Amino acid sequence: MNVTKADIVDKIASETGLTKLETKAVVDGFLLSIIDALAEGKRIELRGFGVFSVKSRKPRMARNPRTGDPVPLEERFIPAFKVSSEFQEKVHEKLRTKGSQDSHPSA
Repeated sequence: MNVTKADIVDKIASETGLTKLETKAVVDGFLLSIIDALAEGKRIELRGFGVFSVKSRKPRMARNPRTGDPVPLEERFIPAFKVSSEFQEKVHEKLRTKGSQDSHPSA
């Protein structure tokens, strides 16, 4: 099952008492601030969550798959995310616990 931005807004709104409209504005503002910082080449560290950064891909020659002709590709900048060890451990523990419950159904 996928979780959408609307699902996140609903969950935060119900937990904080904010309206969905207020919560959506906060979530949108948070995401836009990450995008803006990355567009300026900044690195974003969220302790206990992870690090957003921009990685560069060097220019290179590629091939057109249809014709086989060489095609030059310019340098590209790709947003990247590295999960924190704390985040990774929480996900691992939660899924491991869930997996052990799923493999031992109650009678």
